[in-house]
Amino acid sequence: MTPPLSSGARPLACPAGTVLFRPDDVCSGFVMLAEGCIRVSLTSPGGREIVLYRVHPGGVCLQTFTCLAEGRVYSAEGIAETELKGELIPPAEYERRLAADPDFRRTVFTAVAHRFADFEHLVESLASASIESRLAEALLARADARGDVHLTHDALAAEIGSAREVVSRQLARFERARLVALSRGKVTLLAVAALKQKAAGQ
Repeated sequence: MTPPLSSGARPLACPAGTVLFRPDDVCSGFVMLAEGCIRVSLTSPGGREIVLYRVHPGGVCLQTFTCLAEGRVYSAEGIAETELKGELIPPAEYERRLAADPDFRRTVFTAVAHRFADFEHLVESLASASIESRLAEALLARADARGDVHLTHDALAAEIGSAREVVSRQLARFERARLVALSRGKVTLLAVAALKQKAAGQ
């Protein structure tokens, strides 16, 4: 684990699956990840989940940034997608560093700017891209080195902001076209080049 950023920071370590925050939770501090990934998502009143973004080492959670900046409670859920290691900077220490440490302030604001760029891409994708291209992009992004995507249809639907039934139908079309092979809890990519064309809307 990396050394604490300041005497006020404390180590953060938790296993995969840990819920870091839920809607209406009060923010306990600013997370600086050294290892791992946090998935941040929203669930509609009807129960449909959409993944907003993921936080990796060097990244910033916009939910946390907003809570600390405006004194709000969380409106989304953050879950440790993998084992996490890092540091938690309590609110008072975060405010002190933001005011007194130019390097820290620059790091935070640069990461926030990058996160907003990710949000712009998400909104643009939801507004204009087809289900076919969004699903192809999600499959390519979530595939491991062997070309396997270990996600259920429900999880893929959350990735692209759609319904499970819609995703299942599109996956079936991909399978008929021999672009993927489907099995329980897994999608294997068979034609990466063709999926890249689909993701590009071609």
